[in-house]
Amino acid sequence: MDASHIGVIFDCDGTLLDSMMVWREAESALAKRAGVTLTPAETDALTSMTIPECGTFFHERHGLGASGAEVVDMMDDLMLEFYRERALARPGALAFVQALAARGVHLSVASSSPQAYLQAGLARCGFTPYLDAIVSVDDVGKPKRVPAVYDRARDLMGTPLATTWGVEDAVYAVRTLTGADYRTLAIYDCDLSGTVEDLRAAAERFITSFEDLDVDTFLGWN
Repeated sequence: MDASHIGVIFDCDGTLLDSMMVWREAESALAKRAGVTLTPAETDALTSMTIPECGTFFHERHGLGASGAEVVDMMDDLMLEFYRERALARPGALAFVQALAARGVHLSVASSSPQAYLQAGLARCGFTPYLDAIVSVDDVGKPKRVPAVYDRARDLMGTPLATTWGVEDAVYAVRTLTGADYRTLAIYDCDLSGTVEDLRAAAERFITSFEDLDVDTFLGWN
């Protein structure tokens, strides 16, 4: 099968990398510095925020730092060590990416994380050689609540919208992709990103692990 017309845009955190809990740890550390306890509603809201939005949130709502930018610097200190030294791929993720690349599928990453985090984590876990593009929401100036970051990744891959998939663990991002007419594959990571039931309902296809999906099955969906 000639799969060169197919594109796959992967989310990074919670999808390719097993990294979502370090984000929760960072949020808790910032809350501790601010002397507050985050409510469940605040934790849920942070899930869909960009890094600058998180900085603004902690500064303006909880008085942390001299500015939102200073809070972002705090987050960088907490996160970069993790991506450089401790980040791990989700089980089966690298093998799935390698198998897609071997069949000629175009691959990219679109993430809410900054480029420095993405470059460090994806390189550490072996994904970088197989990717046509790595795009951060910072590169397009818009969060994943709109499809701009996916559109940029697809443009760089050069694949048609009708045969380009978005792979996400966050239900809000799956809904963004669906609303923009991308094909969607949801993968479960944790209930903070989306429950099994919500992800299954929102996406065209659903898996709990890349170990449950072989490349021939995926290509058969196209």
